[in-house]
Amino acid sequence: MLSPLPYRLSYRLLNLFEKGYRLKSMNEKICRGLIVSCQAPPDSPLYAPEVIAAMAGAAIARGAVGLRIDTPAHVAAVRELVGAEVPIIGLWKVALEDYSVYITPEFEQAAAIAAAGADIIAIDATQRNRPEPVATLIERIHNELAKPVMADIDTIEAAIAAANAGADVVGTTLYGYTRETESQSPPGFDLLAEMVGKLSVPAICEGGIASPAMATKALQLGAIAVVVGTDITGIDKKVEAYQKAILDTIAGSAAK
Repeated sequence: MLSPLPYRLSYRLLNLFEKGYRLKSMNEKICRGLIVSCQAPPDSPLYAPEVIAAMAGAAIARGAVGLRIDTPAHVAAVRELVGAEVPIIGLWKVALEDYSVYITPEFEQAAAIAAAGADIIAIDATQRNRPEPVATLIERIHNELAKPVMADIDTIEAAIAAANAGADVVGTTLYGYTRETESQSPPGFDLLAEMVGKLSVPAICEGGIASPAMATKALQLGAIAVVVGTDITGIDKKVEAYQKAILDTIAGSAAK
């Protein structure tokens, strides 16, 4: 007769099985589809949880296959509105003193996002200074929360390191937003193509997608899904861009 597994080991195996099942289910749901990032600046009227949830509901109603949501309050509000079947990539942007990483930088934020109802936890997996090693954070999310991890990266080196550390999916999210890539403009199509060719885990294209044609190109390059935020839900940034262009044009005309 086989002896029972130690409690901690059996619990870990159960969590790993559950994580694997959730990842397979999520990959099937988002494959070749559009994930809409519903976020807003903290000083915007759109930041209210009910408004974020309304944007998310509208996105799903129009065909989006998943959502990317920031903060536990927003994840909880969106989950309540869209139900249990809609995949949610959850994150929590937190500014930490002495560290430049801010997307779910610690396990504490990951646990809160998971408890709020996220299916997959997005973390900053760039190779910048951080409070907790990427491999440790991924392992804890897997073992203690039974959640898959999306690694937000900026370079192919970071992508490979994240995959080797156990990330379940890797996104081009931070390409163009770190010191190493600040001279580049997203979307990172070249980075995406390299990720698709070199990684053993799926790649998601996120950042700088500003048209349906760009989204289609990302999928043609091999992305499992494409995340679009500002171009769909970024009212604050879009209005600022229009207003700046108009004022610059007026100023230019007045100077002639």
